[in-house]
Amino acid sequence: MTTLPLTPDELLTTTRAVRKRLDLDRPVPMELIRECLEIALQAPSGSNAQGWEWVVLTDPRIKAEVAGYYRRSWDAYSASKASAANLHADDPERAAVQRRVGASAAHLAEVLERVPVLLIPCLHVPGGELPKGNQAGLWGSLLPAVWSYMLAARARGLGTAWTSLHLRYEREVAELLGLPEDVRQGALVPTAYYTGDSFRPAPRRPLEEVLHVNGW
Repeated sequence: MTTLPLTPDELLTTTRAVRKRLDLDRPVPMELIRECLEIALQAPSGSNAQGWEWVVLTDPRIKAEVAGYYRRSWDAYSASKASAANLHADDPERAAVQRRVGASAAHLAEVLERVPVLLIPCLHVPGGELPKGNQAGLWGSLLPAVWSYMLAARARGLGTAWTSLHLRYEREVAELLGLPEDVRQGALVPTAYYTGDSFRPAPRRPLEEVLHVNGW
C-alpha cells in the first residue's frame, strides 16, 4: 500500500495516541495489519532473540471479552490518583491537558470492543515468570517493535494507542486466548482507520528541564 507523504521527523512527531477519532465502522484489511507487522519485525531485540509473538484480535466475541476485562481495570484506574486525568492538578495548564487525556481514555474504554483490530504483542519469557532484576532488558526486546508497528500504521492511515490496563487481568486474558505459560503480554494496541488528519506535535516539557550531560 502507498504510504502517506511524511518525512521521518513528521512521522515520529505526529504519531499520536488515537482514541476518540478511531473509525469504529470501517474494516481494516488483515493484509494491512500484516504489512505493519512486517515492519515491526525489523526492530532490534536483545541478542537478536526475536522472542516476540503477535496476537491479532478481530472476532467480535473475543474482543468483547477482552474489553470487559479492560473496563474492569479502567474503573479502578480512573478512580485512582495515578489516573491521567488526576495528574498535575496543581498546574492549571497541564491539568487541562491531562483532563482531555482522561476523557479520551474513558471513551476508548467504552468502545474498545468496537475497534476493528486489537493487537496484543507478547514475549517469550523462560518459565513464564518475570525476572526481579532487569525488566528493561526484557521488555526492550519487545517495545521497540511495538512502536515500529504503530509508526507503520500511522504511515498507512491507521490510528493506534498504547494501552496496558488489561494486564491487571493478564492471566484471565491468557486463558481466553490460549497463550502458552511462557508467553507474557506486553500491551494492547487498538488499531483502526482514523477520522480527520490534523495530527501535530504535542506539548512536552522543554528539553532543558530533562537533559543531563555527563551526570545529573
